[in-house]
Amino acid sequence: MQPVIEVKGVTKTYASGHQALKSVDLDIRKGEIFALLGPNGAGKTTLINIVCGIVTPSSGTVRADGFDIQRDYRETRSRIGLVPQELTTDAFEAVIDTVTFSRGLFGKSRNPAYIEKILKDLSLWDKRKAKIKELSGGMKRRVMIAKALSHEPDILFLDEPTAGVDVELRRDMWKLVRQLRENGVTIILTTHYIEEAEEMADRVGVINQGELILVEEKSALMRKLGKKELTVYLADPMERVPSELSDWNLTLKADGNELEYIFDAHEERTGIPSLLRAMSDLGIAFKDLNTRQSSLEDIFVSLVHERNGQ
Repeated sequence: MQPVIEVKGVTKTYASGHQALKSVDLDIRKGEIFALLGPNGAGKTTLINIVCGIVTPSSGTVRADGFDIQRDYRETRSRIGLVPQELTTDAFEAVIDTVTFSRGLFGKSRNPAYIEKILKDLSLWDKRKAKIKELSGGMKRRVMIAKALSHEPDILFLDEPTAGVDVELRRDMWKLVRQLRENGVTIILTTHYIEEAEEMADRVGVINQGELILVEEKSALMRKLGKKELTVYLADPMERVPSELSDWNLTLKADGNELEYIFDAHEERTGIPSLLRAMSDLGIAFKDLNTRQSSLEDIFVSLVHERNGQ
């Protein structure tokens, strides 16, 4: 199946000389939720703006639904919805008017029932006659999402959509994203809330310093790079890890009250039984044990630090 988004060799160097993107290749599958992760300034927004036709690449090509984003701008833009980071709306327009107007910009015929559904899905229906300037920041964010959905796009970009908004909006937002995906809409999101990507995404891409350093199925990424962490809560604090336990590469934490052991859960022998026996032989008592699977955030931080030589 042909990817719905094809990015080939895309670079972007600004007039200042800053290279925001370094030869990015990326295919997005139709109907998937793809999470693009990266630290501030990594190039996430630049890449999204290029695909959406807002920023011109220095080199490379981008196709959306088979159409070239530069040569077939009108075709590609009609297929894409974008929720940008910035809240840019006409402060003096009513909510329902600005969303209806956005639909008209794409040449779509009036559909009051569809606009009503969007506003209700985003808990905006009761505010439909309110002017934008009267709304809270969270409500303005909802309006931006409604505007992006107004022309029924096949591809939806969400650039930090829940940054600085309330828990209720976040819940409504992800409920709506799931509904859209069920209807065949492709979702590409950037987020600082890595737990959201971990919960929602089918695949994850990590971008750092303008370079796409990894694209992987989320579940495969978790299996491949996810480690488990054993915390041993000691009965009595210790000043240092005994040399007899050096084979396990333990870390002493919490003022000497905890021992941390990182292991690969997929290995046949994790080393835990032998560690506990060795501790018993040394007379080291413990009160409790706890194991924790590495999160997507742990993996992301590890990848970025590794690339940056930290």
